[in-house]
Parts: sequence; structure tokens; C-alpha cells
Amino acid sequence: MNRQKSKQAFTEAQKYIPGGVNSPVRALRSVGETPLFIKSADGAELTDIDGNKFIDFCLSWGVFIAGHSNPQVQSAVIDAVKNGTSYGIPTTLETDLARRVSELIPSMEQVRFVNSGTEATMSAIRLARGFTNRDYIVKFDGCYHGHADHLLVSAGSGVATCGIGSSAGVPRDFVKYTLVVPFNDKEKLKEVFDKHKGEIAAVIVEPVPANMGVVPQRDGFLQFIREITRKNGSLLIFDEVITGFRLTLGGAQKYYGITPDLTAVGKIVGGGFPAAAFGGRREIMQMLAPIGPVYQAGTLSGNPVAMTAGLATLEVLSQPKVYDELNAKAKWFIDELSDILSNKGIAVNRVENMFTPFFTEGKSPKDFDDAKSSDTERFARFWRHMLANGIYFSPSQFEGNFISTAHTKAQLTKVLEVAKSFNG
Repeated sequence: MNRQKSKQAFTEAQKYIPGGVNSPVRALRSVGETPLFIKSADGAELTDIDGNKFIDFCLSWGVFIAGHSNPQVQSAVIDAVKNGTSYGIPTTLETDLARRVSELIPSMEQVRFVNSGTEATMSAIRLARGFTNRDYIVKFDGCYHGHADHLLVSAGSGVATCGIGSSAGVPRDFVKYTLVVPFNDKEKLKEVFDKHKGEIAAVIVEPVPANMGVVPQRDGFLQFIREITRKNGSLLIFDEVITGFRLTLGGAQKYYGITPDLTAVGKIVGGGFPAAAFGGRREIMQMLAPIGPVYQAGTLSGNPVAMTAGLATLEVLSQPKVYDELNAKAKWFIDELSDILSNKGIAVNRVENMFTPFFTEGKSPKDFDDAKSSDTERFARFWRHMLANGIYFSPSQFEGNFISTAHTKAQLTKVLEVAKSFNG
């Protein structure tokens, strides 16, 4: 596979951009490769600047559930751009998308739009602290909630890929109110609440962790979190930046039947543009400025093009049987992939159309410690094998992969055949 133009582009990028990339995992260092530079994308396929084509399972980290360049979304966005791209003044599009999000995720009675998942989770935590008048928050080892200083503690995602537990430049005092508990460990969570009675503002959790790789809850762990937060007067924040509109139109909270106090959504809600949102009970959201004392703002928040893309994407996903067909296709493919890889000592964790192959000698991880036992060098060999055959998996052992409505049976069958040929 000729990738000379991408290699030249990377050399040039490193002159002007730290590490040559604008998000660390894109550098592909953990898998022993140099970055692809993409020219275009359509459906479930990427095309790089050398003309190579790849079946895409990263999907811009889960954004494109309806495929790249979806015609309905693309057409709506082109029309929106003709009217202008940003005003710094309200539009009815913001209300339209807020209303639609609230209809689909009823726990989000009111919604505030921001530009990234990091902003959404950061703002939700500030709001939870303001509402409860408490300082401590609880997060789970390996769950990544963006790169706000107080959340870069035992984080997954690119932080795990880079082999660092936090980040330089984060003062110790910034994280002293962040308590970390192993995922799926009820006893440890109870111990933290017993030790900090009346002090915990909120627990934030990815209902399907995807930033240590996909790790499903066990033994009703999410319901336990809901019960213990309610008992202790703490808020429950669902970080659905990835899972929002991914498992069902109502997100993971509908899928699991759990109602959080606050929710952050991103990725899919922006339809491929920089947009995210946080929302929750009206009485909590009324604490936000300009009507309350908790400040949050953003110049490009509620951008009209992003709002249009989000509305169009949710319209596509609202068509009959979209999720039934998507999840049935995903089940067939991931079950087949799991059968193939299990014979090679590779476990595949799955929640509907999200999955991760774990190189853990066949053991299915239940928490971040299990995930970190993965043979990352073998994962890198697998990843390079797939890439050489025109398949782009998420380039980290500690990330999720995604199926879209655009993946075809022929494409998925090809992936299975390539996986069979892996002998590394």
C-alpha cells in the first residue's frame, strides 16, 4: 500500500503542529504507524490522500452512526451554510434541537449547547457542585470525560494510549476533590460514600465505558450508582458523549432504564460538526447564568450549521426500524468476529453496535485493570494487519469501535476474512 503522500504530509505537519496532530491518538504512535491523512469519506469508507480506501470502524470516534457524508445531513448543512455560519445571536435552530433532544431523552428537561464533550462534562460537574453546594466528585478508573484539569485522573482514551496516568500541568490541588473508584466495584464505591458522607456533589460515569475499550456494566452496577447517589443526596451524571443516540434514540439511559440527574451528549448530536450539550432536571438547569449563579458561556455554542447537522442526523435516526436493523447487523458481525478471534486468544467485548477486541488471553475485561493487562504490542500487530488490508479500526487498545447504518454485508464479510488471516 503506497502511503507516501500521507508520510510527506505528516513530516510537514510536524513543523507547525505539536506532534503533527491536533489530538494525540491520531499520531498512531501506539500502533507503530504514521498517520493517515484523509481526503474524503463516504458511507463506511475513508479515502486517504494517496487514494487508498479503508473500511472505517472508528467513524470519527463514534460520530457517524448514519455513515460519512449522509446525503440527507449533507444537503441540510449545505443549505444552512448559505445563510451564514455563525451569528453570536440566538437562532430558532437551537430551540428546535434542544426540543428534539429533550423529547428523545426526557431526563434532559432543559438543554445547554456547547462545542465539545469536554465542555459538556466540565460544565455539568460545575453545575452539580453549584446545585449541591458540595465539592467532591466521583469518577471511575479508566473512564475518560474530556481533558478538563479536574478530570485527568485515572483517565482512559488517549491518556491511556500515551501511557500516562494524568497530565503534566495539572496542579495537585485541582484534582484533590476528584475521587476515583474501579468500575463495576460496588464495595469500593460504598466505601467512598461512607468516608465522604454529605460531601459528594456527583458521580460521573460513562454508562458504557468506551475509553478503556468497551467494558459493559456487571451485576446491575449502574442501578447501584443510581441508588447510592439518590440515598446520599448526590447527583448522577451520565456521560453519554459517545452513547447518546448510539444504542437507542433515548441513549444508554433508555437502554438500561436508569434516569440520571444530568446528562452530557456529544458526537452524534452534532452530526459531524463541533457540538455537544448537557442537560437535566429543570430545577438544576435553572442554576445556570443568565438566570442563576453558575456561569457557562461559549462564542460558537449553538452554531447554526452544527444545529442543522444535529437535527438532520436525528431525523435520519428517527426513521422506523433504524436501530433494530443496525443492532441486528452489529450482532451478526461482532458474534462472527468474536468466534474468529476467540480461537486466537482475543476476547471481544460488545454492547449492541459498540465493540472492542481485547488482547487479554481470552479474558473479557470488567474494569480498567483488566483492560490494562492487554498485550498492546500484539494489538498493534493486529491493527497494522487490518490496515494493510484496507480496514481502519480505532487505533488504540483502549478505545471502542462502531458499526454504522452504512456498513454493508460485503464490507463486513471482508473484515471477517481478513481477521481470519491474522497470525500475529
